Amino acid sequence: MIIKQYNDEPLAHYSYAIISEGKMALVDPSRDPSPYYQLAEEHNAKIVAVFETHPHADFVSSHLQVHKETGATIYVSKMVGADYPHNTFDEGDEFELGKVKIKGIHTPGHSPDGITYYAQDNESGDQAMFTGDTLFIGDVGRPDLREKAGNMKAKRKELAEMMYDTIQNKFSGYDDEVLIYPAHGAGSLCGKNMSDAASSTLGNERNGNWAFLAKSKEDFVKEILSDQPFIPSYFGYNVEINKRGAQNYELAKAEVPTQLNVKSVEKDYLVVDTRDEAAFKKGHLPGSINIMGRNQEDKIETWLGSIVQPEEKFYLVVNSYSDRDRLLSRIAKIGYETQILSVIVLANDAATVQQEKLNLEDFKSNKDNYTIVDIRNISEHTNDPKFDKAKNHPLNELRDSAETIDKTKPVVVHCAGGYRSAAGTSIVKSIIGDKTKVYDLSTAIEDF
Repeated sequence: MIIKQYNDEPLAHYSYAIISEGKMALVDPSRDPSPYYQLAEEHNAKIVAVFETHPHADFVSSHLQVHKETGATIYVSKMVGADYPHNTFDEGDEFELGKVKIKGIHTPGHSPDGITYYAQDNESGDQAMFTGDTLFIGDVGRPDLREKAGNMKAKRKELAEMMYDTIQNKFSGYDDEVLIYPAHGAGSLCGKNMSDAASSTLGNERNGNWAFLAKSKEDFVKEILSDQPFIPSYFGYNVEINKRGAQNYELAKAEVPTQLNVKSVEKDYLVVDTRDEAAFKKGHLPGSINIMGRNQEDKIETWLGSIVQPEEKFYLVVNSYSDRDRLLSRIAKIGYETQILSVIVLANDAATVQQEKLNLEDFKSNKDNYTIVDIRNISEHTNDPKFDKAKNHPLNELRDSAETIDKTKPVVVHCAGGYRSAAGTSIVKSIIGDKTKVYDLSTAIEDF
């Protein structure tokens, strides 16, 4: 049994290919199926199955495209109510992949329809579990994402109790040596305390994962429901896309129009500017929001899907045409490519506005003369306040709350390191900018 793990770093998403005797199966594939096709060619293997652990909230899966292009059968729990061609696969169901036997284990908790796939090589005896968003390394999946999305909906406390029962009962009887392969790692918003490790063993998790060590159901439920990260706007939207199956990845990107040398756009639509903050501040279209997408470290998928609402139309400003495919590829991971009115490259003489620079020394000496807005998450603001009188307006809520910001004084926006404050400042400026000056503290937050 050959297992290949793929890591989509910006989303901290792990997907898998399993190969045995010329046959290949995928687990929770990402939007772009080409890496799996390349692997199949390298091993002269045929992709015969796609296993979905549940309808994911944080990324769009390519399961339907893989089915159409390879003939592979999609396996998913009957509880999902999937709208695409599939075979149901639930507790106790089995599948033979060469010399590998794959068995379904119903593991609700993150979602009511979650399935863990247990694989054992009949020849070598090697064992692995593909645990989806149920069991992570050092943590378990959050239980608060399926109250309003999916075929099966469940309250967070109900799912938390399901997760306790899953951890206590569903993994018993399996060897400590079983390899654990989750769908996410540290940095994902599908849990709160995941390890940097990409895999583990069931024995290590039994001995070190807090969920296995909880003393009672009450303690477990209290812990899993506390301090979970915010829920991005696109999460429920992606559950629905994955339930019905996504459009072909390359075709979806190709359908997005492109415009070069743009001087202005329709004022009725949002403009998302992905350029570096320095270029944005030097000149941008009025009302633009700066969500940077310069490299892998910039989590444009997460923040675009948190700030922009599902099905909300927007223009996408890129630095140059050469950035088009890279950024569309990333945006397509969350299914937002269909919302882009056009990818645009600004003309040198475009009707742009500048963002004023903060007088840092004046701010340091006269903080009371400014309205300070902290756009970090609630827990960050509470646990590590940077300024005594700062008001917390989390970035994912800022478009709704910015109008309530005190406009009688100049506004200074900060986050933890500068990336989010660039976006936050542009949002505040677009909403209250005509009424007061708005400044970005940016990386100068490190001085405080």
